[in-house]
Amino acid sequence: MRAVQTPYVLIDLDIIEAKYNDLANALPSTELCYAVKANPGGPVIERLAAVGSSFDVASVPEIELVLSYGVDPGRVSFGNTMKKQRDIAYAASRGITRFTIDSENELDKVLAEVPNAEICVRLFHECVGADWPLSKKFGCGAGDATRLLVAAGRRGATTGMSFHVGSQQRNLESWDEPLRVVAEVFEEVARHTRRPEFVNLGGGFPGSYLDAMPPISEYGRAINRAITAAFEGNVPRLMAEPGRYLVADAGTLHTEVVLVSERDIDSRRWVYVDCGVFGGLAETLGESIRYRLATDKDHDSMVDIVLAGPTCDSADIIYEKAGYRLPATLGAGDIVRIASTGAYTTSYSAVGFNGFAPLQQVYCGSQLLKSNPRSGAVSMGR
Repeated sequence: MRAVQTPYVLIDLDIIEAKYNDLANALPSTELCYAVKANPGGPVIERLAAVGSSFDVASVPEIELVLSYGVDPGRVSFGNTMKKQRDIAYAASRGITRFTIDSENELDKVLAEVPNAEICVRLFHECVGADWPLSKKFGCGAGDATRLLVAAGRRGATTGMSFHVGSQQRNLESWDEPLRVVAEVFEEVARHTRRPEFVNLGGGFPGSYLDAMPPISEYGRAINRAITAAFEGNVPRLMAEPGRYLVADAGTLHTEVVLVSERDIDSRRWVYVDCGVFGGLAETLGESIRYRLATDKDHDSMVDIVLAGPTCDSADIIYEKAGYRLPATLGAGDIVRIASTGAYTTSYSAVGFNGFAPLQQVYCGSQLLKSNPRSGAVSMGR
């Protein structure tokens, strides 16, 4: 493997493919639409397209990225609930007909451009049990969802519903309540127009961080039980939007120690590395996502540390309260490997804050396809 300067994330494409297959086995007969925002690396899209994934996109550039790898537009869902009219028109011009909404104005925008659209109405959910919960920015209540589905159905659209239980969801029963509500909404809509045809189960499937999580097979069993209970013998077409689960564990972030500081203002050592909150570790804000750390000196005695990034910003502290420990012998130039960093790192990395370059991504895996020059990716052997 040739040397690459830190910081960088090494992505193993074989792990992504294995994760996709495991989730497909856990949720049979469910169309898996990879949430591109989790990691938009070209080789990631290429590998997932090759194994049959569909895709959830949030913008025109994501549409262009996915289609550039030969993905059928019928396998692309424009899942952002707030879209410019011209972006909807562009998506339609490329053959995309799936759109998610949560308001009447957005429904009007979509149907003005795509009369034959497949309309997905997003239901609001509280996301209890998620490490990275979602806010009221997305989704509407059951009453609004019913009205939107009736309106869309009467205008000739194919309809369905989606929800999201929150990213890194720990509670296996989190799908029970939203599925029950969705089933009730479907029954009500069917009294006024054509019954909705599909349910998008969203994401929430976890990566492997500091705390142990149930295997994906247990998520599958829990969700399948909830689907059966909610819909009894009338199960609709199913979709899901995995992002984190597919790519998180495939990535290892390599970051170099810049400074180890001991000061009388704190009994702990401060370890500064060359990738921080603004360089790709944004999900450590509030220490919500707690990654696993490793070094080549982990056999040495360990000491309490604070881990911080390299920028001149006081918010660039990665871990201060979570009780992390690193080797007492760790010093400048040593490498800290941060596991399960394949999701929401390179895509969150700032563009040139304090002059630091965006976090780069490199790839390994069997049958590694040569990187498309459009992706800016670097390919690496094992």
